[in-house]
Amino acid sequence: MRAEQVIPVLRIFDYNKTIEFYIDWLGFEIVWEHRFEENTPVYLEVKKENIIFHLSEHHGDASPGSSVFIWGEDVARYYKELIDKKYKYNRPGLEKTFYDAVAFTVNDPFGNKIIFNEKFDAEKHKEVEFI
Repeated sequence: MRAEQVIPVLRIFDYNKTIEFYIDWLGFEIVWEHRFEENTPVYLEVKKENIIFHLSEHHGDASPGSSVFIWGEDVARYYKELIDKKYKYNRPGLEKTFYDAVAFTVNDPFGNKIIFNEKFDAEKHKEVEFI
């Protein structure tokens, strides 16, 4: 079996906080959202480039406190973009990890962690300031 795509499902509890964090701050876009009827939990798909998450208010769909580990490119640039937005609920630090990556972790309002990573390149990252 070869996976075509893996999409993490993350538990959320508040639609407005979800939008503030994932859309306004992280820069994801809503692909679609679904409710069975008015005043019921929402289930939505968000994406940024080729990162896709399903976010669910439905009990039992996922456990709060999950972690998603992402390998990518231009992590330091994305980090600076987020820090420059001065989001008052999250101020991650950029670090060089023991596994030879440039990384930062964001914590969503529901206890989930998203860890953005890029393989460390001494030339590319020579002017990056780490915590």
